[in-house]
Amino acid sequence: MMSTRILHISDLHFGPPFVPEVAEVLLQTIPTLDLDAIVVSGDLTQRAKRHQFEEARQFFDRMPNLPMLVIPGNHDVALWRIYERFFKPHDLYREIISDNLNPILKVGNVILVGLDSTAPRRSISNGRIHRNQLRLCEKAFASVPEDMVRIVVAHHHFAPGHDRVFDVAMPQARRAIDCFVEQKVEMILGGHLHRSYIGSSLDFFPGHHRDRGVIITQCGTTTSSRGKGRERDENTFNLIEAGSQALTVTHYLYFEEKHKFEPISKHMFPRSGRPFDTDTSATTPPVANK
Repeated sequence: MMSTRILHISDLHFGPPFVPEVAEVLLQTIPTLDLDAIVVSGDLTQRAKRHQFEEARQFFDRMPNLPMLVIPGNHDVALWRIYERFFKPHDLYREIISDNLNPILKVGNVILVGLDSTAPRRSISNGRIHRNQLRLCEKAFASVPEDMVRIVVAHHHFAPGHDRVFDVAMPQARRAIDCFVEQKVEMILGGHLHRSYIGSSLDFFPGHHRDRGVIITQCGTTTSSRGKGRERDENTFNLIEAGSQALTVTHYLYFEEKHKFEPISKHMFPRSGRPFDTDTSATTPPVANK
């Protein structure tokens, strides 16, 4: 039975908030996860400076030679360098990280479409998804077999925060979610919130098909000190397992006293129209106590 394993990390923030010791543990952990691909959902840097992008590039080069999908976040665009922000906002990202701001990756039984949600000329922090990007998704998904797992990756969040920390979702987020549902997208991977959330778009937007919302998988900050809410000063990542019958998200937390990432929860979702085996006793990770 085919299954694809994807590491989802986010909000690395190379610069003052970056925590080198956590990053080193992450590099040691990656080879133990039996991965097929790695996804980085934005905010590689703190202030979009050349040396910060170069540090991020060196960090990626130390990872195992696996397919990677990387997208920019709002921190990867200059904030106070106004000319750069308005006229060449992604030049350093394109030069050092990737020239493709909306990458597409096919690996195993999964297709991932990355969307650049930054809006340098319109928003300092919040993002945008434009109609041409939704058409890009439609074209990409139309080119693959019906049974492939369809995943969208964007830095900014499509749903409001799930806790008492104030957040505002992207403008036209509901339009995007409705399109994704029609395109049979099964999961969205995101960051930006600096805390994790694993749930469903149906928690926020009932939509046109209440029987098949989109799984929303938000990653906290994996290697910085900028965690918020319940993940204040914490570091996390998600492990996605895409099987033929179900999608599984295992959430990992860094334990400083142990110098290691450990799984603390596991979330299983049946794929649309597939039978769901609820016996997970053999694969459920232990719940770690912090």
